[in-house]
Amino acid sequence: MPAKPAKTVYLGMSGGVDSSVSAILLKKQGYKVIGVYMKNWSRNLPGMKCPWAEDLADAKRVAVDLDIDFEVWDFEKDYKQKVVDYMLAEFKRGRTPNPDIMCNQEIKFKLFYETALSRGADFIATGHYAQTGPASVLSRAVDENKDQTYFLYRISDEALAHTLFPIGHLTKPEVKRIATEHDLANAHKKESMGVCFVGEVGMKDFLKEYIDIKPGEIREQETNQLLGHHEGTIFYTIGQRHGLYIGGGLPYYVVAKDLAKNILYVSKDLNHPALWTTELALEDIIVRDEEVISSFSGRSSGPSSRASSLRPRRNCGCPSKDDITSSLTVRLRHRAPLIPCKFDGYKVLFDEPIKRPASGQSAVLYSNKTCLGGGIIK
Repeated sequence: MPAKPAKTVYLGMSGGVDSSVSAILLKKQGYKVIGVYMKNWSRNLPGMKCPWAEDLADAKRVAVDLDIDFEVWDFEKDYKQKVVDYMLAEFKRGRTPNPDIMCNQEIKFKLFYETALSRGADFIATGHYAQTGPASVLSRAVDENKDQTYFLYRISDEALAHTLFPIGHLTKPEVKRIATEHDLANAHKKESMGVCFVGEVGMKDFLKEYIDIKPGEIREQETNQLLGHHEGTIFYTIGQRHGLYIGGGLPYYVVAKDLAKNILYVSKDLNHPALWTTELALEDIIVRDEEVISSFSGRSSGPSSRASSLRPRRNCGCPSKDDITSSLTVRLRHRAPLIPCKFDGYKVLFDEPIKRPASGQSAVLYSNKTCLGGGIIK
């Protein structure tokens, strides 16, 4: 009886060690692996040369060493429209977006996924630190310090059902050890930090290339006293204390932004109500399991949810209502501590005040290791 043909996996290869080790593991598991470098951004910025050509060369070198097919897919136009333009629009609104989350939603787990399946893929794979379970359950990685489910909460069930995360059960040191054992040229390559297309140039310098910046006044909120001047309100977030350059003594904190008048308001009061909150209103909510969410919140996630595109799952090993009620937590930024909370379908609620995160960022909900979804902070 002839052997069944191997399943085909299109693997996103960035040139880094994580996706390279993913290729090694997939080959060992018997998959036919096709490496793909997604060319998302290639523009140089003042003071920084975009490293895409070097990353491509590293990815191609690994593909040759591992004897796997390799392709380059040009997504630059789509990336500019769906990720960069989104980010710029959010900053213009006075918010602080997370473009890496949008990149996963629109590019890696939509455009890349759809293109791969149209070319005969059974699965796609990436080097993200995350895990999947039955019925497309998204779970945190074994390595809590590297877990990337915060960036993945918005991908659809359909894409997740056809996605493999080969290194989700490993720690970063284990990944590097495998790379070293296989003599990969990028085994000790420095990790890229920050927003993928901004690199080391810094967000402020990047924004100056695309947005007309108008300097304005910094005023103390309690007295309306003029304290100094800012480079542009879009560069500042509520609660920020660094980069104001308005004298010594107790630090000032940003407590309000008047976009119309281009005024930044600050206060020395660390207990200012603008800096703390016991609830966070969410919009553009993604519910990874509508049945579970509604069972403990007592209400549906509302018209802003995209829950209709995510299948309710019964008998899937998902957390029960009692489990979630006692173990629900939220993460407000990558690598931030998980905070106990409640969720009513629209708002995340806390027993004690927390420092207010920036609007435009994401709040991602968990029950133990399972990612339940989340939304954009209003």
